[in-house]
Amino acid sequence: MEEWKEYKLGDVVNILDSKRVPLSSKERSTRQGCYPYYGAQGIIDYIDDFIFDGTYLLIAEDGENLKSQKQNVAQLASGKYWVNNHAHILESNGKSDIRYICYLLNTLDLSGYITGSAQPKLNQANLVKIAFKLPPLEIQKDIADYLSVFDDKIEVNRKINENLEQQAQALFKSWFVDFEPFKNGEFVESELGMIPKGWRVGTLFDVAEIYDKKRKPLSGKERENMNRVYPYYGATSCMDYVDDYLFDGIYTLIGEDGSVVKENGLPYMQYVWGKFWVNNHAHILQGKNGFSTEMIHVLLSMTNIRHLVTGAVQAKLSQANMQKIILPIPPKEVVDKIRQLIDIIYENKRILEDESRRLSELRDTLLPKLMSGELKVNEIA
Repeated sequence: MEEWKEYKLGDVVNILDSKRVPLSSKERSTRQGCYPYYGAQGIIDYIDDFIFDGTYLLIAEDGENLKSQKQNVAQLASGKYWVNNHAHILESNGKSDIRYICYLLNTLDLSGYITGSAQPKLNQANLVKIAFKLPPLEIQKDIADYLSVFDDKIEVNRKINENLEQQAQALFKSWFVDFEPFKNGEFVESELGMIPKGWRVGTLFDVAEIYDKKRKPLSGKERENMNRVYPYYGATSCMDYVDDYLFDGIYTLIGEDGSVVKENGLPYMQYVWGKFWVNNHAHILQGKNGFSTEMIHVLLSMTNIRHLVTGAVQAKLSQANMQKIILPIPPKEVVDKIRQLIDIIYENKRILEDESRRLSELRDTLLPKLMSGELKVNEIA
């Protein structure tokens, strides 16, 4: 430990905040493209140009997560991308490995550097004062290299799963929208247009069971002293972990209020499995009448719900309006065929996400020990 020295963040990085440029959602709507547009906690859009090219460290400048630190406050961004004014942008000045700094900052308690109660903020003046100990640069690189193996595999899994979801959507569209496997058959008129003979038009709740009566909200105070075992889901994401569960199985969650719809009109969806808790801000669905939960997830992930959302101040997707989602329903033998194809895609998705979760847990167990010097990379079996 005698080689480790005290530093402040401003001693070992360059800050590039002057290069960032915010764009309003209206401006971005006219500039859609392939380049990620980063905010405080990650990518929030894709636009037609970039202002950074390379690997840089982004640190949230404002937002509730600075206070709770339930998610990482620092992340690496690579390639070509745009950054708004809600994330600080850092690069190494030669005294640090920027990957190591990212891992380190996500292990630190930053509460002493945060200002503002209603809107927590980490301003640049406080950012550069963040204090920590660093080992020599070579040791930083060794640790960052080791931890990056975990993150690289997690990122590979994420990309594979993204592709799997696209495959499932393409299959669903082929069968339920374009009716490609049935082109040579007879078609009949319906309220959805021409559909294969023998099919009927139904609503979402003809093929999905809703379990909203079982959900239960827990306040932040109630969750404070709980053991962090089971995921606690809100409208758009896992927002905490609690010591008990309400559900055990495979479900599709769709946001009920708040951020219930993305800018492209598609709903915020979560495909979840295992034991978990859900508050009262997400609808909870499973498939029925031959439809699997996976088929429901694909259907809803492709359904524009903008016209079903009510409320100007507080957006809401009610059960009554979900009932207005209609779809063509094929005979049982057709449902069984497409279900088999889609379910195996989602089975592979679960396997990869479970692997990523285990890797993340192992990385997070090793990380503080490596960062403190308690454990060395060459000591890990």
